[in-house]
Amino acid sequence: MSKSFTYSIASIRFDENYQPANSTRLTTNFANLARGERRQENLRKTLTMINNRFNALAHWDNPTADRYSVEVDIISADLDIEGNGDTFPVIETLKTTIIDHKENTRIDGMIGNSFSSYVRDYDFSVVLPDHFANHPESTPPKEFGELHGKLFQHLLKSEAYQAQFDKQPVICLSVSTSKTYQRTGNQHPVLGVEYKQDEYSLTDDYFHKMGLTVRYFMPTGSVAPLAFYFAGDLLGDYSDLELISAIATMETFQKIYRPEIYNANSRAGAVYQPSLKYQDYSLTQIVYDRAERSQMAVTQGKFTEDEFIKPYQDILEEWAAKFVVDKSAAEKRADDKQAA
Repeated sequence: MSKSFTYSIASIRFDENYQPANSTRLTTNFANLARGERRQENLRKTLTMINNRFNALAHWDNPTADRYSVEVDIISADLDIEGNGDTFPVIETLKTTIIDHKENTRIDGMIGNSFSSYVRDYDFSVVLPDHFANHPESTPPKEFGELHGKLFQHLLKSEAYQAQFDKQPVICLSVSTSKTYQRTGNQHPVLGVEYKQDEYSLTDDYFHKMGLTVRYFMPTGSVAPLAFYFAGDLLGDYSDLELISAIATMETFQKIYRPEIYNANSRAGAVYQPSLKYQDYSLTQIVYDRAERSQMAVTQGKFTEDEFIKPYQDILEEWAAKFVVDKSAAEKRADDKQAA
């Protein structure tokens, strides 16, 4: 059996002693917090925010709002293209585990949550700027995101992923500041009020090429909807506690990184246009450097080009041409676009 294009998966606990791995993208939200003089304080406060938000949402049989705590592990997938032991860090996500202190049990939380990818840095910070520099009036190239999407789907089908995780990931991100969202009459007991967008964003299309569709929900106590990207049935495949673990974890990161949207002092209205220029918001007590994050994305995109795309270009193109995209995902993507 060929060992080329095989994945290995590693796990690092995200706690107050967390030190980013050498292969971790420095712009990744969890890595960014673990730097500087206040790194341990940052991490401790972040975990407290996650636990408090989880208990606020999982309020049944939880009168003192301290029944649960959440453990967060960083899941890293490295790809060996040629089967020679040389790997490239392709994707990082988060896995949560819920501790029920009343029953003294551990419960699986969500796999996915955050999404980190060097290849996505390359696509958005190298490919797109170069394309629009030469074709300023055009749309993104047709093949934009195709390789990344196939790599992601290949990971989910891999023995390494399926040996550790029995569910598809759910990625929870910020809504797009370039789109308008309208509140619907649909309300889920955990995810909250559903919103729908006026049209897909570039990020939505990019994740569709990964086989993921998107829905937008604003949970109780939240001030803006979150974007949930998923492959199966978001409302049917996951327990309430799994969904709450995703909300608590990712809303916490968004409050830190996008306080203008997720820590605003007023809730999203029936028609909502997110903006990073919004002034009426509160800051958390957690230190981060948003400017550095955006600057580093270009550096990391160039790193990917030099260390992954160019050295393996012929192999990647040949592999991608043969890789069959999951038909259900492709059909779902087509149905979504038609419905929109």
